[in-house]
Amino acid sequence: MNTTTSLTAGPISRGLIQLAFPILCANILQCLNGTVSAFWVGRFLGEAALSALTNAQSLMILLTGTSFGIATAATILVGQRMGVADVAGARRVVGTGVVVFSALSIALAVLGLAFAEPLLIMMRTAPEALALAIPYLRVMLLALPSLYLLAFVMSLLLGIGDSKTPLRFVVLSVSLGAVFTPAFVLGGAAIAGAGVVGAAVASCTAQALCLAALLRYLYRRRHPLCLTQEDAKNLRVDWSIARELVRKGIPMGAQVLVVSLSSVLMVALVNRFGVETTAAYGALLQLWTYILMPALAMAAAVSTVAAQNVGARNWRRVKHTAHLGMGYSFAVTGTIVAIVYAAESHAYRLFLPAGSPALDIASHVNSIVTWSLAFMSIPLVLFGVMRAAGAVMVPLLVHILSLLFVRYPLAALFLDRWQADAIWWSFTISAMVDVLLAILYYRYGGWHRTEGEQSSVR
Repeated sequence: MNTTTSLTAGPISRGLIQLAFPILCANILQCLNGTVSAFWVGRFLGEAALSALTNAQSLMILLTGTSFGIATAATILVGQRMGVADVAGARRVVGTGVVVFSALSIALAVLGLAFAEPLLIMMRTAPEALALAIPYLRVMLLALPSLYLLAFVMSLLLGIGDSKTPLRFVVLSVSLGAVFTPAFVLGGAAIAGAGVVGAAVASCTAQALCLAALLRYLYRRRHPLCLTQEDAKNLRVDWSIARELVRKGIPMGAQVLVVSLSSVLMVALVNRFGVETTAAYGALLQLWTYILMPALAMAAAVSTVAAQNVGARNWRRVKHTAHLGMGYSFAVTGTIVAIVYAAESHAYRLFLPAGSPALDIASHVNSIVTWSLAFMSIPLVLFGVMRAAGAVMVPLLVHILSLLFVRYPLAALFLDRWQADAIWWSFTISAMVDVLLAILYYRYGGWHRTEGEQSSVR
C-alpha cells in the first residue's frame, strides 16, 4: 500500500493547500475535544470548574513539552528520508522514535503525578478550583503514554505527506468524545468520574479507542511505516538516529516548554484576580486556539514540504514554500480576526454561564489581544521552515526572549499600576517582538545552511 506523497516536484501552492486543508480540519476537530469539555464544564459546572480546567491543561502541556519535541523531530527525519525514497531509513526512525518517545512519556507521567499538586498550588490556583484540578490532572497523566502515542503516529503520517488518514481518525476521536463527555460530566454518581474528572475520563477513553482503531487500520493495509516481525530489529534505539532526535527534539521540546512555562506563569498572574478573570481567560484561550488553527495547519504543511525538499537539497523550493505559506497564513488569520471582532462576544459566550461577570472581562481582553494573532501567524510558518532545515536553536532563543524576558517581566512589573491590563498588553507586545525577530532571522540568518552542510539523510 503506497500512502506516501512526494512533495519535491509539482506546484508548491497546490501541494500546500492539499496538505494544509486536512491538517486544518484535523486540528479543528482535535481542539473540539477540549472545546466540548470547556462547554459542558463551563456552562453547567461554573467558573470554578472552568478555572480548574484552564490551570490543569496549562500544567499538562508544560509537563509534556519534551515528548512533543521528540515526536516533531522524528516527523522531520522521516520526511527527509522519504524525500529521497529511503523507506528502510524511515522505518529505522520510526523504531527508535517509538522506544524513545514511549520512555519519555512514561517518565513524564510519573513526574507529573508526583508534582501535580505542588505545582498547581505554586500557580496560586484558587482553592475552589484546586480541588477540581488535581483529580482531573491525575487522570490525564495516567493516560499520557497512550495519548501521545496517538499524536506520534499521526505526526509520522503527516511527515510522509499523508494528512487524510489522521483526519479520518480525528473525526472518530471527536465523535466519541462528543458522546462520552456529557455522559461522564453530567452523568451523576452512577457514572464513575462524573463532574470535572468526567471530562478527563471521556477524553482519554475516546483517544485510546481511536489509537487502537488507527493502528489496526494501518497494519491491515500494510502501511510502509508499520514495523512487522521482520522489522523487529528496528524496534530498538539506533544511537545515530537517537542523537539526531535529541539534537533536534530537545530544542523543539524546549520551545514547547518555554511556551508552556510562560502560559503557567501568566495563569498564575491571572489567578490573582479571581476565578471570574481566570474563567474569562480560559474562554479566550479556546477562541485564540481556533483563530490560530489555519496558521498552525499551514506551518505543519510548510514544514512537511520543506523537510522533503531539504532531503532532496532543493533550497529554492524550500524558500518559495516559506513565502507562499507566510502569505496564505497571514491572509486567512487576519480575515478570521476581523470576523471575531465583528461578532463581538458571541464566540466566547459558549464557554461562560449566562450573566457571568466573566463575560465583560473577556470582552475587554479580546479588544486588547486578539488583533495581534494575525501577526503571530508569520513566525509560526517561518519557524516551521527553519525547523525542517535543522535550525532549531534560534527559534528557541526567540521564544525565550519574547515570552520569558518580555511577556512575563513586563506583566509582573506593571501589575500593581495597570492591574490585569498589564497582563493583556504584555501578550500583544511580546507577540510583536516574536514577529520582528523571526523575520530578521529568516532574512539575515544562516538557517538554510544548518542542514545543507550536513549529510544527516542516510
